[in-house]
Amino acid sequence: MGESGLIVPTWVYVLRYIALIGQPKRVALIDLLLEFDLGVVMATVDVTADSFNDAITENDIVIVDFWAPWCGPCRSFAPTFEKVSDKHTDILFAKVNTEDEQDLAAHFQIRSIPTLMVFREQVVLFAQPGMLGESQLEEVISKVRELDMAKVHADIAAQQNADAANQPQ
Repeated sequence: MGESGLIVPTWVYVLRYIALIGQPKRVALIDLLLEFDLGVVMATVDVTADSFNDAITENDIVIVDFWAPWCGPCRSFAPTFEKVSDKHTDILFAKVNTEDEQDLAAHFQIRSIPTLMVFREQVVLFAQPGMLGESQLEEVISKVRELDMAKVHADIAAQQNADAANQPQ
């Protein structure tokens, strides 16, 4: 525990130690720390309208949980979402509070919560209201990883070209 009685993460102590040691030792220690995964994982991230586009464009796979604090099923699903996020550190697990982000929820036509959306390479591949169990969420992740995204992008481009060709001039 820290001096204030709060639990202090290990990395805070590492940073304090790095600040106290001399320059040559500091560089060597930082190099050593960079070689090892310190296990500092950001399991889930709260996303707002301001940060949503960056979240989608800067990450290959993003799983978004649209939720609200008053929603019982949302609160029941949260531990599952958190647990699965710990296993997949290469995926961004984002949470959108629909009470605070009503415009964002409206943009994605969220009518029921919780709603889960999965993006890969900025393409929505899965959108479903309701709670998923851990094994169901793992299965969705597995299927998303298996997809041939080059084919998905080609299919989208073909559909857009067909739509453009059918537009009245």
